[in-house]
Amino acid sequence: MTTEKKEKDYWDKVDVILRPLNGLLTALAVGLLGYYTSGIVRQQETRDSNERVYTQLMSSREQADTGLRKDMFLSIISVFLRPEPAALEAKMLNLEMLAYNFHESLNLKPLFAHVDRQIAGSTGREKADYVTRLNQVAKEITTRQLLLLEQVGQKFGRTVDFEKLKANPGGLELEPEKLKLDNMEREFTITVLDVDPQRRDIRMELGVRTSGESAAMQQRRTFHVGYYDFPMIDNTRLSGDQRAAVVVNQLNEAGADLTLVYFPGSYASLREKVSYDEVVEKLRMLGESR
Repeated sequence: MTTEKKEKDYWDKVDVILRPLNGLLTALAVGLLGYYTSGIVRQQETRDSNERVYTQLMSSREQADTGLRKDMFLSIISVFLRPEPAALEAKMLNLEMLAYNFHESLNLKPLFAHVDRQIAGSTGREKADYVTRLNQVAKEITTRQLLLLEQVGQKFGRTVDFEKLKANPGGLELEPEKLKLDNMEREFTITVLDVDPQRRDIRMELGVRTSGESAAMQQRRTFHVGYYDFPMIDNTRLSGDQRAAVVVNQLNEAGADLTLVYFPGSYASLREKVSYDEVVEKLRMLGESR
């Protein structure tokens, strides 16, 4: 009884000492939790406010840029649509402005061909200069697009000997090449069918076979390609939201230098519409990877 009383007195004393300390610790914990929580809330509010300001600034900037580009486009294109004929220099200058500012979203081949015909029908001393200038613009736009697509895709080059093409009237098949992009390997085969040196135009057939598929399932497409066919616009749609394009780097009476670039479909022209089936397939693959 005496021992039990002593133990009871001991725990009573401990309880007397710890009870206020317990309250103090609880109050301190609540205070720290409130301070920490309010700090997180303030940080979140600041972050949300900064994001709203940034979004508004970017939206305003995009609207201003879109309005400027719209006015610029309408002003330039009106030169080609006027009923009265414009001077060749004016058309050339406006084509340059269109090409350098809208080459990723517009198919400018018809305008290039139109100005090319205008130059061919002219008789001025500047005719040769206009031809050089037109081809220079086309090559520069092609180079710009190729540099971008090469960073995100794969490429290979081939040389065409027109003497060999004459000896093979059915078509000159170039050495095939295998390229791999996003874990998908494909074999590309270019067959040159015909060439028009005057128009700087090559008719060819592109064969594409995905690894694991039989030769009978090879995708084939016949098309013309020249200096005015730009890879972001003029390309072949492949499965898996991918693209392939053939570019003419150089063409003369002896032969031609070609480049095939294999790239993701997201880098194709802004006018390209993504297939709904491809979107659903991407979402399905994303869900499976998780």
